[in-house]
Amino acid sequence: MAIQEYSFNTIIIIITVIVSFYVDNKPELKYRFMLNPYRIVKDKEYFRFITSGFIHGGWMHLFFNMFTLYLFGNMLEGIFNYQLGSNGSYYYVLFYLAAIVVADIPTFIKQKNNPGYNALGASGGTSAVVLSYIMFDPLVSLRPILLPIPIPGFIFAALYMAYSYYMTKNDQMDGIGHDAHFFGALFGVIVSVGIQPNVIANFFTQLASWSIF
Repeated sequence: MAIQEYSFNTIIIIITVIVSFYVDNKPELKYRFMLNPYRIVKDKEYFRFITSGFIHGGWMHLFFNMFTLYLFGNMLEGIFNYQLGSNGSYYYVLFYLAAIVVADIPTFIKQKNNPGYNALGASGGTSAVVLSYIMFDPLVSLRPILLPIPIPGFIFAALYMAYSYYMTKNDQMDGIGHDAHFFGALFGVIVSVGIQPNVIANFFTQLASWSIF
């Protein structure tokens, strides 16, 4: 599927890059934008659910999230336009923003009494985008960094979900928001089914045609 020019997804990427670089030299503002469940409850700073998705912990964190969004987001936006008509791009933006919020809710519940907990990054949104696209195109060939061979999208999705779920259940404190990864990805799958109820049947139809050779 061809990538659209001047897509809303591209605008999201540009805004995220600008905001991330802008707050990097302003630590007080960066903290103000972070997801801090305790502050959200205490001071009703609900905006943090959204703003935390537009800032990152360094340029590598930003690069990987935005590169992933570039690879999959424009194509998924095209699917939204095909499935939902002329307003598809607007629905795509709502989907992305909702994914950032929904992906953070489990962390919010878990950490709402912890004033020292902070999180940032677009991982919940990008996870939703990737898994949603794979639902429509499960045989898309992915070549993860540092691996010499491509991996079909559905295998990557299964491994990604299993790994994120395991790390979430084991409450690993490794500085990575596995809750956001897992629940963002799950949100992407659910929304895909909502947009196109036949997506599951089509998913397995495509898998049936897959051959390792």
